[in-house]
Amino acid sequence: MSYKKLDIYDEKVTSELMAHYKAILELLGEDPGREGLLKTPERVAKSMQFLTKGYMEDGAEILRSAMFKEEYSQMVLVRDIELYSMCEHHMLPFYGKAHIAYIPDGYITGLSKIPRVVETFARRLQVQERLTVQIRDCIQQTLRPLGVAVVIEASHMCMQIRGVEKQHSVTTTSAFTGIFLKDERTRGEFLRLVGLNS
Repeated sequence: MSYKKLDIYDEKVTSELMAHYKAILELLGEDPGREGLLKTPERVAKSMQFLTKGYMEDGAEILRSAMFKEEYSQMVLVRDIELYSMCEHHMLPFYGKAHIAYIPDGYITGLSKIPRVVETFARRLQVQERLTVQIRDCIQQTLRPLGVAVVIEASHMCMQIRGVEKQHSVTTTSAFTGIFLKDERTRGEFLRLVGLNS
């Protein structure tokens, strides 16, 4: 039985992107007709659609798809969520991990939905600061918890392979609502649990 990969992409978008990437290769001094580059415009066109698929997804809808009434009012923390995104300034990747907590006020969501919300907003052209706030706001506005905490730690290829070329720098951003803003002990507990506070 032979392997067959099933890809579903918008044919019109793929075709138009292919034409642009072929032109880019030519502008860079390459020959898009040579063997190694024959399928490159198509591959990149499909890759970019995958890397920006978050534009077609709704984080609130994801959370609501597994939203349950539950009388639990302690911290729910999902940490070390792998994250891959694209810097909107240079269209180079940034990658790292997100730590997310919320304190329910009558409703919880399925644990897998938190990483899916991260993925929805990460798979867009982004800056890390906006990404952090979008994740926070989506959870706060949909679940209406007592508070939300989001911390993202990421490395940016635009700093590593071009420009300043600093290989080991990590950028940390945070965003809080509710009790995580007002209560220093709650915020401190979250930061300790994710390894950012001793």
